[in-house]
Amino acid sequence: MIAHRYDVGDRVRLMRGPFDGDVPDGVYTISRKLPVEGATCRYRLRHDSDGHERVVREEQIASQA
Repeated sequence: MIAHRYDVGDRVRLMRGPFDGDVPDGVYTISRKLPVEGATCRYRLRHDSDGHERVVREEQIASQA
């Protein structure tokens, strides 16, 4: 079984892809773990500055160091 690497409340950085045009940089907080889709863990993130939320795959985020 696949386990989520991050927990609710963890602060992470979003690694933007070439098609993420207007997605803001910065720190996000994990607000919810979502069900595994295929072999990929997913999360709902909230941007720390503007409060906007988005759903991402685990490979799109990195620990906030």
